[in-house]
Amino acid sequence: MFEAILIAGPTASGKSALAIALAERFGGVVINADSMQVYRDLRIITARPTDEEERRVPHLLFGHVDAAINYSAGQWIADARAAIVQVRSQGRFPLIAGGTGLYFKALLHGLSDIPKVPEEIRQRVRADAEGFATPDLHEQLMSRDPLTATRLKQNDRQRILRALEIHAATGRSLTSFQSQRGEPAIDPARCRCIFLAPDRQQLYARIDARFDAMISAGALEEVRALGERGLDPALPAMRAHGVPGLLAYGRGEISLEQAIEKGKLDTRHYAKRQFTWFRHQLPEFEWVAPEAARAAVTGPVDGPVA
Repeated sequence: MFEAILIAGPTASGKSALAIALAERFGGVVINADSMQVYRDLRIITARPTDEEERRVPHLLFGHVDAAINYSAGQWIADARAAIVQVRSQGRFPLIAGGTGLYFKALLHGLSDIPKVPEEIRQRVRADAEGFATPDLHEQLMSRDPLTATRLKQNDRQRILRALEIHAATGRSLTSFQSQRGEPAIDPARCRCIFLAPDRQQLYARIDARFDAMISAGALEEVRALGERGLDPALPAMRAHGVPGLLAYGRGEISLEQAIEKGKLDTRHYAKRQFTWFRHQLPEFEWVAPEAARAAVTGPVDGPVA
């Protein structure tokens, strides 16, 4: 017996289609576990479920966050816990689908107990970082928190800034908090964990075709509207795959063809990292070919079955 289904996999592997099909089958609700699909500004470029798909079954935690928010894994796990309680109180079945490995690790193993950084400190750190190249910020972190700095790549601006914020707020290393984990939201023994593992070359072809379809569907206009908001370029929404390249095109820095190729390449690289991350971090997930996934997920389940 299991009380939730977790569906993970690389981008463009068919997670949404599987989640919707199983939600219809088991009387379920799809809960988002993708860190970019939470942003309401980015429906097209993040391949969020369509209006028609959302009418087929209920969806939660999609497009509920403004792009100006630096939405964290801690905020997501709190929202996900509330969503799971809501779904179960309605007598329905939770299906949690997405590609963000940290979200699934938080669900099954708990999240590091990192304190919330006051907004004024976060803004001060970000303001002080303006004009500095990312390797320079890495050197600053090395002088303040060498333990964390040695674990981060010199070009990982977002994580470097996060570590600087934590140190500025607490005077402690980010690494010192990461060993302290909260309670898991779901018992791994009480859920079914599926990782969709398509053939790599077929997946890369799907990524490229989907990006072209996004451009045709209005992704360029969507990203242009985001850029016109003048948000901090270090915010997660501003770094969604495809966004930096299309913004650069809008500024006249590169051609549209170069922006599209950059978006495709960044997405393919991300898919490769997703394979690696889940293989090493979440052994609970059963790897299944997408074409065999629906047949692989069979009852019994706790809760109503359609």
